[in-house]
Amino acid sequence: MPCDGGGGLIVRWGLRELPGVLGELGIERPFLIASERWSQLDLPAAGRWSEVPSDRIDEIAAAAGSAEGLLAVGGGSAIDLAKAVSVATRLPVVSVPTTYAGAEWAASFGIRDHERRMHGGGSGANLAGIVYDPDLTLGLPLEVTVGTAMNALAHCAEALYVKGRSPEADVLALEGARMINEALPRVAAFGQDRQARTKLLAGADVSGHALGLAGLGLGHAMAQAVGGRYGLPHGALNAICLPSALRFNEPVAGKEIARFAEALGTDDPLGRVQELALLGGFERLRDLGVPEDDLDELGYAASQRGGAKANPRPAAPAEVAELLRSVW
Repeated sequence: MPCDGGGGLIVRWGLRELPGVLGELGIERPFLIASERWSQLDLPAAGRWSEVPSDRIDEIAAAAGSAEGLLAVGGGSAIDLAKAVSVATRLPVVSVPTTYAGAEWAASFGIRDHERRMHGGGSGANLAGIVYDPDLTLGLPLEVTVGTAMNALAHCAEALYVKGRSPEADVLALEGARMINEALPRVAAFGQDRQARTKLLAGADVSGHALGLAGLGLGHAMAQAVGGRYGLPHGALNAICLPSALRFNEPVAGKEIARFAEALGTDDPLGRVQELALLGGFERLRDLGVPEDDLDELGYAASQRGGAKANPRPAAPAEVAELLRSVW
């Protein structure tokens, strides 16, 4: 397993490694940000916040004032919340991810209220460490498993062609795509398969690292715009939106998408992505309750996001609305 990350980010495997990571960072009294679901874990904490997600950043920052660092345990919502607090306090963040979302690798974040609706976001979190433990994913529901894994797969696809791409990110993205493609069907069929869960989490790890190096593209921008408005799961929306973003980008990123296809072991990457998405039942936006009448407005919102601006092919609001309509 990888043991360290880029930019000085410490990466370890096994929850038993957490005290050592905190010690390396000089964090004796971390402030814990985690939902009640993880309250049974034996974790060091000077205090805790259990409303996840939350837009009460100032309150959390004040509560964490005497801590030396932030400990985030959970999926993307918990880790994004910790990153927002990190920006407010400059405290370092150590993440213990319990899904495959990859938020632990990106300094950017979204702020959602307790109903999961978006209330802005930012960047500049002080990322310090990550501890992965596949045992924490064994009870993950199928929809969350597939959704967050598809989010990780979208990181791989987009890292290959966004404006921030690099050779290092390419290597990580291709490795992540291969691992996710191989492990996800097994995990979907046998959720308690620890070996497959470990491989899927390792794929999410390198995918997240690719995300941190390269950034996001149009598929993520679409997913963020829709999910932020209706409080819908980010992973499920990436699963639905990625094929249309790949199709849109193929005229200008054909070689890069062909490399993605090779990593997936197919000559039909859009079809393979749709196959994997269906493991979680993700197919159309209408199935998640997205109103058709809102697609034009959502297209505009997505076109203004950073991922759309980093996309290799410029996407006008009307074009993004048509892409959303194609998966509605």
